[in-house]
Amino acid sequence: MLGGNEVIIVVAVILLLFGSSQVPKLARNLGKAQKEFKDGLDQGKAESAEAGADDEKSSAGS
Repeated sequence: MLGGNEVIIVVAVILLLFGSSQVPKLARNLGKAQKEFKDGLDQGKAESAEAGADDEKSSAGS
C-alpha cells in the first residue's frame, strides 16, 4: 500500500499543515470518532438483529 518514503512525506505534510502541537489533538479526535463509529455500527447491528427476531416471531405466530 504505502512504502516507507510515502509515509515520511505524509507525516511531514501533516506536521507542516497542523503544527506539532495540534497533531496529538487530531489523533485523539480521530480515535474518538472511530470508536463512536464502531459503537454506532454495533448498535445498528443489534437493533437490526432485534427487529429480525421480532419479525420472525410475528410471522411464526400467523
